[in-house]
Amino acid sequence: MSNVLYKILNENNEKVSSNLIYVSKARYEMDWHSTLHSHPFTELFYVVSGSGNFLIEGETYHVMQDDLVIVNANVQHTESSKDSNPLEYIVLGIEGLSLLLEPEHKDDQISEYYSIHNYRKSREEILHFLDLLLHEVENRSDFYDTICQNLLNILILNVIRRSKSNLVISTQKNATKECTYIRNYIDIHYASPITLDLLANETYLDKFYLIHVFKKQYDISPINYLIEKRIEESINLLENTNYSVSNISSIVGFNSQSYYSQIFKRKTGLTPAEHRKKHRKK
Repeated sequence: MSNVLYKILNENNEKVSSNLIYVSKARYEMDWHSTLHSHPFTELFYVVSGSGNFLIEGETYHVMQDDLVIVNANVQHTESSKDSNPLEYIVLGIEGLSLLLEPEHKDDQISEYYSIHNYRKSREEILHFLDLLLHEVENRSDFYDTICQNLLNILILNVIRRSKSNLVISTQKNATKECTYIRNYIDIHYASPITLDLLANETYLDKFYLIHVFKKQYDISPINYLIEKRIEESINLLENTNYSVSNISSIVGFNSQSYYSQIFKRKTGLTPAEHRKKHRKK
């Protein structure tokens, strides 16, 4: 008789403190509506097949089979695809943690918002745990919720282990519901008259406290976020329509064309007319 005993040394006892909110499998169909949105929790998208695009914080990224898209809490995103090679993915909603991408160089800034990784070489392993999660939530047998939580912990640690990048677990920042609401409100109503007093009334918060928590969450004040949103939308109109600069300034919510032009140049280095002329030449 032979016996081999392996001791668990606990040299790197990484703790995963999180809560699995949901598991879902999605496939691009004709009725798919791509709308920018955000959640107060982290989402993990694993592309099972097909290809498509993810729009995250204003940047578009092409994704394909075996890509894992990590979108941390309160980050605006949406997905799109084409019928010829429809995007199919499994998505997890996870509360209580963020997966951050550590910089390669000490002086670089850590990526706190999103990251994309490919697990082609580990596809079988990653899909094994994702399929188990789907099986558990579909059947809801005894202790399925505890089993799902443990499967999630194993999956996250395997994702970190198999990643070519320096992925690290971080406690999710406590984003207030008020900040998320205000950001979404501005994204929808940016063309309407919006003041700090109005935003404070919408959330029943003191306006100075609202500035503090919003800036802490998004590194920008609510009014500056509103201005940047209006400038962003005006750029789209300058490049894709023949509306006059005066009309565009009014459409996106500026009361004065001269103020709009002044802000636009401060933000972009060009006047609206110069930006349009430069874009048309390209």
